[in-house]
Amino acid sequence: MKKIAIIGGGIVGLTLANYLESTQFTITLYDDEIGQATRASAGIISPWVSKRRNKKWYQLAKDGAAFFPKLVSDFQLDESIYTRCGTLILRQETQLEALYDFAQTRKEEAPEMGDITLLSKEETSLALPLLKETPALKISGGGRLDGKAYLARLQQLAIDKGLSIVKERATLTKKGSDWIVTTATHSDTFDLAIITAGPSLKPILGPLGYHVDIRPQKGQLLEFQTPFLESEQWPVVMLDGEADLIPFQQGKILIGATHENEALWDLTPTKEAFEQLWHHSQSFLKKTEEFLTSPYQYRIGTRAYTSDFAPFFGSPSEDDTLFVASGLGSSGLTVGPFIGYLLAQRLNTNAWSVEDYQKPISNYLKKVE
Repeated sequence: MKKIAIIGGGIVGLTLANYLESTQFTITLYDDEIGQATRASAGIISPWVSKRRNKKWYQLAKDGAAFFPKLVSDFQLDESIYTRCGTLILRQETQLEALYDFAQTRKEEAPEMGDITLLSKEETSLALPLLKETPALKISGGGRLDGKAYLARLQQLAIDKGLSIVKERATLTKKGSDWIVTTATHSDTFDLAIITAGPSLKPILGPLGYHVDIRPQKGQLLEFQTPFLESEQWPVVMLDGEADLIPFQQGKILIGATHENEALWDLTPTKEAFEQLWHHSQSFLKKTEEFLTSPYQYRIGTRAYTSDFAPFFGSPSEDDTLFVASGLGSSGLTVGPFIGYLLAQRLNTNAWSVEDYQKPISNYLKKVE
């Protein structure tokens, strides 16, 4: 059997590890978990009304959202991890009818969107009692994913399959046809190397002579534990502006996230992030005193972005012994599992048709001679 090293145990790496055929490969996954974007994230799986002009990105995000029923079935994800709870989109009233028409056109190729409904002010407040009365667009097929809970589930499944997980930072070198992975405590040799380490892809591949179009971006979320135990029935909310409101079970409510380009790898919680997220979201919320008296904590991670804000994945090497995936940005929870699955299919069956999902990988990663 071939030996595979996966460097990066986030949403792509662990999904890939669980979809790889253990009868074909011996798999070791490396991840020190520091600053990991997925572990800090909780997100909305509802890409259909995005106005991004990148058609390849939208095709990837649309198919990534449609992939979730298979993902839930394959890995037995319970409602504490993923729930198809519906999405509320809050915009100025004059914008909602145009957004409704746009969503209807998108549904023609994405029936998984479910029902699309314009809600009155009263109907919005009934759908999620924390919200002030304001009109909204509801998409019933939207969902929420808890990144931290997803990784915990997949990590346990990987261990049950017999995968080795090394929670240490790893470096990569090549000797002949072999890939050498080294940590602080040991070194091992592999036939194939797969790097799914987000923004760390750049420092890992730099010493091997690759120029990588990746930059880190800090993201902070606020997690509140509130007394609203009925929150598991509530939809997720795309607020008008930067922040989203994401209810989970047993009164857990998340607000996020920031997009901090200058903070780079810094994982320090900041008062500025609290003020930005809290002050923006409270204009949409009633009973804000319930939040202010509730305990809260930060979730902080580092995303990876490319210059054109698009992800890339595949092999940059002619011998197909090196594979990469990065640049997922803020859509990582939507596209990450699907990318992991596509990479596994490539390795399991040699099936590979991803031209509809991305530009040539050479746009983002080049070997410098």
